[in-house]
Amino acid sequence: MKIFAPERFDRLPDAILFDTDNTLYPYDPAHAAAQQAVRDKVVSTFSIKPEVFDAAFKEARQQVKTRLKHTASSHSRLLYLQRMLEIMGLGSQVLLALDFEQTYWRTFLSNAVLFDEVKDLLDDLRLLGIPTAIVTDLTAQIQFRKVVYFGLDHYFDYIVTSEEAGFDKPHAAPFEIALEKMRPKGDCIWMIGDNPINDIRGGREQINAVTLQKIHTGTPLGTDENAPDAAFTEFRDLRRLIARLGEKNELA
Repeated sequence: MKIFAPERFDRLPDAILFDTDNTLYPYDPAHAAAQQAVRDKVVSTFSIKPEVFDAAFKEARQQVKTRLKHTASSHSRLLYLQRMLEIMGLGSQVLLALDFEQTYWRTFLSNAVLFDEVKDLLDDLRLLGIPTAIVTDLTAQIQFRKVVYFGLDHYFDYIVTSEEAGFDKPHAAPFEIALEKMRPKGDCIWMIGDNPINDIRGGREQINAVTLQKIHTGTPLGTDENAPDAAFTEFRDLRRLIARLGEKNELA
């Protein structure tokens, strides 16, 4: 673990907010497997070249994101697939769009694996009486499914999705709603996430959070205004930090 602002780690936090995707588990392997499964199914169903799928899906995703901007629905695989079918000249084909979406998420979840010691860290925090919440982008339905799939539904006190908040991070709404739900006893709030802008800069600017960035392959360390107060690669390092701060508080 690298601590860049040691003065911000002088005591245990009053509450901790966690991002989900690419923070509690590696997103890219699960997404790659899921996208390939959908690609194969669409190519087989319509007897098209894979390149046709790639081009139509890319255009559909861009159109949806441009239209919906920083909202939960802008991440909807169902909307991407519906628009993809329309771009391919097939109409909305709602039954097929639903089937392809289910293929995506079924494959995604079967290939998603928590990082080591995530649950151990959450056990540590519960024993210390530190409240926790998930603050995540995307729609509630799929994010709830992920939490249940990982067996984390009894570990976190609260969850806030960008669908509930009306905005993706780094907008203030998701962070503020989480704190409204948690009602922490003090103002030392930690934000743990992977994204230098959405999680790190957002957490610092919106709620003056102490920011910790989860670093792994494909996740660049934030710099300048997106720089975290600390960065870690393994959750066991975060557990050690919590243990040290706990011991320090006991001696104080």
